[in-house]
Amino acid sequence: MIESRSNPAPDWQQATCYLNGEWTALIDAKVSVLDRGFIFGDGVYEVIAVDTVGADGAKTRAPFRANEHFARLRRSLDAVRIDNPLSLEQWLDLTADVIDRHPWPRQLVYVQVTRGVAKRDHPFPAGAVPTVFVSTSPWPSIPNEQIEHGVAAVTHVDERWLHCDIKSTSLLGNVLMKQYAIDKGASETVMLRDGYLTEGSSTNISVIKDGVISTPPKTVQLLPGITVDGIAHIATQRGVKVDVRPVAASELKTADEIWLSSSGREVLAIVTLDGAPVGSQKPGPMYCKMHEWFQLAKQEDARAWHAQRGASPNKSHVGERAA
Repeated sequence: MIESRSNPAPDWQQATCYLNGEWTALIDAKVSVLDRGFIFGDGVYEVIAVDTVGADGAKTRAPFRANEHFARLRRSLDAVRIDNPLSLEQWLDLTADVIDRHPWPRQLVYVQVTRGVAKRDHPFPAGAVPTVFVSTSPWPSIPNEQIEHGVAAVTHVDERWLHCDIKSTSLLGNVLMKQYAIDKGASETVMLRDGYLTEGSSTNISVIKDGVISTPPKTVQLLPGITVDGIAHIATQRGVKVDVRPVAASELKTADEIWLSSSGREVLAIVTLDGAPVGSQKPGPMYCKMHEWFQLAKQEDARAWHAQRGASPNKSHVGERAA
């Protein structure tokens, strides 16, 4: 555990993590080379953003949409037939614990569950115990330059497998697409399959035209994003129409605005795509509204989180021993 909270934020390697029921220094945590997450990428994960926001007149740290993240984790586990090792309440307790053990005002909590350790063989092993790993790291502020001026993106054919709805640790396809963007001097790769938008390499993509936010439907071709769902909820509350439908690749060229969204990047405007301007080539009026609304939504979620934690205080039944 990090002892001093008055010092500047330490390097992420000095963090404490939870591994299979015990808290330990992150750099000392080890799993077997026969863990199926290492051998096959046989596991699933979640990333939950934690920010310090104003709630009830005070600054407080809270994760954004934690319940929704663990609902998606459960769906991913069900899809790959790994038994969920913890209850929702235990996951929430564990999240609160890992946040409290670290001083960072902004954090990214990482949760991973693999099928466990077994002899290397493709079929599911009988009796394997899932490996449970939870850590956190500092989450730098999103650069004002990106918020105020937007980011560049490029397009590429979506060449990944056909179960992108599972938040699997098998991310090589996404890694290659992210590197493609970097190699092109861009921030993100927008992927297209059979003439239609799927998602970004590590984000969901929304297209705005004539005041309507359009996002692709939830199919096996893309991950159902917690942040993009939050954006849709916020927009609907504010009277903005959200249209969930197949989005043709051609619509990207005529969009008024294009947004990317994820837990770590929240919502950002894409202002150039394949070198061509998107709209006015700067964050549009809808984006400016959504960015403001999103920050307010984080405050509302923080109030709900702390109300929930007050009713259900952190319990030590998830992991008894601390580093």
